Amino acid sequence: MLGLNSYQEQLEFDGYTIIENVFSEAQIHKMLLIIDRADTSRKTFRKSADLFAIRQFLKEVPEINELIFNDDFKNLIQQLFGKGQFVVKSIYFDKPGQSNWFVSYHQDLTISVDQKVDLENYNFWTVKQDQFAVQPPLEILKQIYTVRIHLDDTDENNGALKVIKGSHLKNIYRPEDIDWANEQERTCNVPQGGIMIMKPLLLHSSSRTVNNKKRRVIHIEFCNQELPQEINWAERMEFAATEFE
Repeated sequence: MLGLNSYQEQLEFDGYTIIENVFSEAQIHKMLLIIDRADTSRKTFRKSADLFAIRQFLKEVPEINELIFNDDFKNLIQQLFGKGQFVVKSIYFDKPGQSNWFVSYHQDLTISVDQKVDLENYNFWTVKQDQFAVQPPLEILKQIYTVRIHLDDTDENNGALKVIKGSHLKNIYRPEDIDWANEQERTCNVPQGGIMIMKPLLLHSSSRTVNNKKRRVIHIEFCNQELPQEINWAERMEFAATEFE
């Protein structure tokens, strides 16, 4: 395992980093058992032949929170991102082994909030499954970190993310403007129990599955920025590290 400084440097300059062995096989097994018992009839659950997803995951499946936010994980987040972090979004993705689902290159440009309000520099409002989303100012997007907890071994054959290294440094970077002569594409292979951390402005994509193996991921976004008083983070969840308080 690299030192924390190396992971922080990779995040800053490349826009992503991978840390292996964050969760044990036993911990992953317990998480999957809890997910399998979840009530899938709610609005925040999406199920099709190509994808099973749970939005507002930590709210919908609260039994899993203690497993994820153990002392080691909380302290790792604080050491990497600094103090004052809180959860702002969580999603569970299950790409089945026969999935043809893929996502083309894009940036994650929206945040989830509790209501729609006319605010300066908050644009492109949408509503999905009773969840309001909006594109905030860049200053907020730049302070978000996405952590992807991998519940399966993931590589180029079952939908590992592909990223454009360093593209987060170019602010809004449209996929149609990608300069393939100069950009570096990377495939982010992550073993079970490992995590991938990325910046939302990093251009990323996901391919179809070709090896009949599942790709299950818990996606959690962290931030330390407060929103204007008229709106709130829809999924804000506080947590406290222990060792470094």
